[in-house]
Amino acid sequence: MPRRLLQRYLPHPDVVRRRRSLRFIRHLIGNPSLWVLTRRSVANAFSVGLFSALLPIPFQMLVAAFGAWLVRCNLPLAIGLVWITNPLTMPLIFYGNYRLGAWLLDMPARQAPDRISTRWIAEKLVDILPTLALGSLVAAVTIAALANLAIRLIWRWQVSRSWKARRRRRHRRPPRDE
Repeated sequence: MPRRLLQRYLPHPDVVRRRRSLRFIRHLIGNPSLWVLTRRSVANAFSVGLFSALLPIPFQMLVAAFGAWLVRCNLPLAIGLVWITNPLTMPLIFYGNYRLGAWLLDMPARQAPDRISTRWIAEKLVDILPTLALGSLVAAVTIAALANLAIRLIWRWQVSRSWKARRRRRHRRPPRDE
């Protein structure tokens, strides 16, 4: 069952609540609905986490945490999914978002130079930002919706599979003597 797999990797709520560094938001993260693993809460956490991950903004984890609190989905899963855009994958993902935005605006995408520097990014940011923002927003909404649908279908398939296996085991069991 997906719930057991996720529980194996997610932190326990009490461990997180006892952290001194999170004392100031203890009342927010103490809400039990933020720690439940149901089909709805996991699917919505995937949506919130992936949506936040694909936005080219700072503090993506805070955005995901606020989104999880707002939607009442699984908090650690939403925050953990933000790390899909890590320092290794971020340039590829955001360049793909930029290309998507350029395609949507029907304009040619700028070619990246051989060596990307912070100076080059600062100089081109004004030209790149609207295209990147549009592409990121479209990609974030699309991937969040598809992830939500996929998680719900996978969860339903897994539950159906376990019910069928339970039914087969029940039919194979010899009758009890009473």
